[in-house]
Amino acid sequence: MFSRRLLRLTPYTAGEQPQDRRYIKLNTNENPYPPSPAIEEFLRTVDIGRLRLYPDPLALELRTIIAERYGVQADEVFVANGSDELLSFIFYAFFDGENGDLLFPEYTYSFYPVYCDFYGIPYQTIPLLPDFSVDVKAFSAVAHSSGIVFPNPNAPTGIAVPAASIHDLLDSYRSQVVAIDEAYVDFGTESALKFHGEHENLIIVRTLSKSMSLAGIRLGFSIQSPELTSSLFMVKDSFNSYPVDFLAQKIASLAFRDPGYYDSITRKIVQTREIFTASLKDLGWEVLPSKANFVFARRPGLEGEAVYERLKEKGILVRHFRKGKIKDFVRITIGTDDEMAVLLDAAKGL
Repeated sequence: MFSRRLLRLTPYTAGEQPQDRRYIKLNTNENPYPPSPAIEEFLRTVDIGRLRLYPDPLALELRTIIAERYGVQADEVFVANGSDELLSFIFYAFFDGENGDLLFPEYTYSFYPVYCDFYGIPYQTIPLLPDFSVDVKAFSAVAHSSGIVFPNPNAPTGIAVPAASIHDLLDSYRSQVVAIDEAYVDFGTESALKFHGEHENLIIVRTLSKSMSLAGIRLGFSIQSPELTSSLFMVKDSFNSYPVDFLAQKIASLAFRDPGYYDSITRKIVQTREIFTASLKDLGWEVLPSKANFVFARRPGLEGEAVYERLKEKGILVRHFRKGKIKDFVRITIGTDDEMAVLLDAAKGL
């Protein structure tokens, strides 16, 4: 009954969501603070009769609000059910392998190889530099490729690529699409949006799941040239012409209209990250320089899996990746000050 395509798939593994006890959950990079208060007010008064109708397939109101927020045009904005769905559309629309392999870092967001397997896209991974940063120059050194995709800051390391390096990459790589996944950009990284308009092959991917506290509605968006936007609509309309539901469109619109609230909680998370990083280093841990809402750290002399297991026994969930050079690290989401204090206390006993 199963197709050969299905039997070849290796699915993405999401962060665990155990139900056996109450945990401090620092393994899926969710925002520890609630979304804009305006959203709660809306949900209390929403006309449920509207739910019998299909949503706007163009999501024009939301796309217009996003465009105004970032100083672009509505026909340069695309929205989808989370950045993961959006990335799947990008992979289908622009990366086919005819011009060479798709390029992305060796250690990065683990959905990239999953989509390559799903769509049959050949790919090549670029080793990280010795300090675990993305080797941007190595992308341009590959003679033939069908495109480039990487997060900035990178996941799971949290290390950001400077804007100047991205500009150099875009100047040297103009024939295929460069997709920069900026899921964590609001936590301290300079966006590549400043290069939008100069480079027709640039796609900037964002999500509302991290800095905007809306992981539960699954909303992602991208900014790119009108031509690339039209291509994404073609893929969407060949798959599902109504992907973003009415409630998600309205909730996201309200979130974008409250930048002051989100700026305040983002600053709080960054402050907590810096204090937590310094404290963890004082305990003898190695912590990579993060510009995200998480840190990537290891305790010398203790395997990453052991750190993960011991913290889980203490009721704290972090993320461990059983992969080569990063197997001794754990990824720790930045929670509230109280949550990070509990983790620091637990770390002293490891």
